[in-house]
Amino acid sequence: GFPIVFILSLIAAIIGGNSTISYYGLETVFWALILGLLISNTVGVPGWLKEAVKTEYFIKIGLVLLGAEILFTTIVKVGTYGMVQSIIVIAAVFYVCYWVAKKLGLDDEFASILATGVSICGVSAAIAAGGAVKGDPKKVSHTISLVLLCAIPMLIFQPLIAKAFGWLPAVAGAWIGGTIDTTGAVVAAGAIAGPEAMSVAVVVKMAQNVLIGVVAFLLAIWFVFKGREAGERPQAMEIWFRFPKFVVGFIVASIIFSFFMTEAFAKGVTGISAPIRAWWFNLAFICIGLDTRFKELVAMGGGKPAAAFLIAQGFNILWTLLLAYLIFGGVLFPIPKF
Repeated sequence: GFPIVFILSLIAAIIGGNSTISYYGLETVFWALILGLLISNTVGVPGWLKEAVKTEYFIKIGLVLLGAEILFTTIVKVGTYGMVQSIIVIAAVFYVCYWVAKKLGLDDEFASILATGVSICGVSAAIAAGGAVKGDPKKVSHTISLVLLCAIPMLIFQPLIAKAFGWLPAVAGAWIGGTIDTTGAVVAAGAIAGPEAMSVAVVVKMAQNVLIGVVAFLLAIWFVFKGREAGERPQAMEIWFRFPKFVVGFIVASIIFSFFMTEAFAKGVTGISAPIRAWWFNLAFICIGLDTRFKELVAMGGGKPAAAFLIAQGFNILWTLLLAYLIFGGVLFPIPKF
């Protein structure tokens, strides 16, 4: 089945590489998702092909490679603005999504995965949360599908709205980076908004990415304590067992490339690894599409997970816009120099 998955990802790369499509910021990963969705929701996916639909395997490799590109030194150069916004956004949006999901009758596991996905960084955060709480893979895939389907209109309309209202590039970038839940879509939307907006958007998104491991660790601890019997002490190994190991690879790669390599050497290596990482993401997004059926998406939980996610995403858009204006617009702090 893998040659078919690879050929589909190649077709997506050809479409995404078209100059007109690239101009409008529609990245390869979204065409990969669309191709997978078209096949899954029309002719269906035969059993022999499902064997090659390994979403988590592909995306975890890509995320470890991404760690080499997300340097701590870059975040230090930019300052604390992005991290301040990220912490406030994650705390508020996570709480709202979790609260809404529980009110709609979803269990702690599903509510945690949805809340982590919408508040941090979509796909990678949902997978990290799923690993931390030992969640049902179907719930993780459902959350990922919601993330990606929401990201498409957001990456098109958010930069256009920012331009229409004449917002400062720093404000537009902080809004885009703090709300759109996939790194690729953030880069695409930032490119539409302008080069300065894109640099801010990427830094804010990186600040959120750095917090994936922290949130996953806290979720692991919480579910260990929540799941223990009365009087039973949670074991440290249980926390480690729940912790998603690819996050360790992500952090180690970032530390090595940040502090143990010269800047020129690191750029040389990531110049080679970045396109390879893009291919792994491309394969993963093909698999997400192949593994997603709209009937199941609507039917799962009676549409309640989708409702919780969309309500939280609406709050996220408004709340992050306010914070972006206050933090990056010169109200609370001087306008940052990027």
